[in-house]
Amino acid sequence: MTATAKVLIAHQDVENAQTTKYPSPASGKGTWIDKFTARNHSGATQSVSVNLVPSGGTADNTNLIVTKSLAAGETYGFPEIVGKLLGPGDFISWIASAGAAISGGANGRELT
Repeated sequence: MTATAKVLIAHQDVENAQTTKYPSPASGKGTWIDKFTARNHSGATQSVSVNLVPSGGTADNTNLIVTKSLAAGETYGFPEIVGKLLGPGDFISWIASAGAAISGGANGRELT
């Protein structure tokens, strides 16, 4: 088995609609999430929710991993997500309470 380090989600604003951000390659053996961060760059408290969705599924309460409120200027490292393994075809999905308020990104290793 080979592990290839990758940027899973380039740092960007989190959408205020549920959005698929990273699909683990269906042809691989999975993806480890090594780092996941988000920063509230707005002037008020905002929240972000992250789902780890099984292949063929949809983001809902059964695969919601965390909802985190971030104070203005706060950065959070999501220990709830770091170290999780996505299976082939599983994906990361996220949503923020307001558009253009929270930015986030993730790094990990794709397994082949």
